[in-house]
Amino acid sequence: MNYIDVAINAARQAGQIHKKYFRRDLKIETKSSPFDLLTIADTESEEAIISVIRRYFPEHNLVAEEQSYNKTKSEYTWIVDPLDGTNNFACGMPIFCVSIALIYNEEPILGVIYDVIREETFYAEKGKGAFLNKNRISVTSVDTLENSLLITGFYYSRGEEMIETLETIKKFFFRRIIGLRRLGAAALDLCYIACGRASGFWEFELSPWDFAAGKLLIEEAGGKVTGKQGEKISIRNKSFIVASNGKIHDQMLAVLNGR
Repeated sequence: MNYIDVAINAARQAGQIHKKYFRRDLKIETKSSPFDLLTIADTESEEAIISVIRRYFPEHNLVAEEQSYNKTKSEYTWIVDPLDGTNNFACGMPIFCVSIALIYNEEPILGVIYDVIREETFYAEKGKGAFLNKNRISVTSVDTLENSLLITGFYYSRGEEMIETLETIKKFFFRRIIGLRRLGAAALDLCYIACGRASGFWEFELSPWDFAAGKLLIEEAGGKVTGKQGEKISIRNKSFIVASNGKIHDQMLAVLNGR
């Protein structure tokens, strides 16, 4: 079985676990902060994904949100978010997904993001374009902030990062953007840029499992993903993420950097 089929199969198995537990009476735990939630759906879906990947590619490296895995000598690494949007999921909000990326020599070569509630499978392979349920997708053609719908996310911190995010939101509204959305699932946010449902996204700190698959989707759909200064981002580290259709990217960077 090839990489994309394995990833889609693993994502759909995770999605069925999401559906099984969604809006059930679950025990909800916390992780790094009182606002960072964890459910049995997170852990079970990660186990299902890892099981599928190991069945076909036991030598590959694994990086996932909920557990650590022993490093191998392989140049391939799967980066997994078994349930992106856990806080939404735990509260009964139907905006969440599974995100799976495969990187080779520090570059994403495959990304799959699956939203079981909407039955939407987003996927991309390096150099082959981006797709939603077998239909090719592309970013918007909007070329000004004034004609843009944007998306953002809030970091779990309730300190300086939150204050800066709120101040940045104000700056974008003063540019008379069409509107701003905060959906609570960064991987889906990036999908929505890739398929043209919005034109730009930013968030102050995302982990690799939040953005690895979505980054490739956007780039294969004709968009752009960078750091706050327009720099290339590391696929291995937490990063400030700016994503867009490419046409409004410099305008977004100007606002984010106070220019």
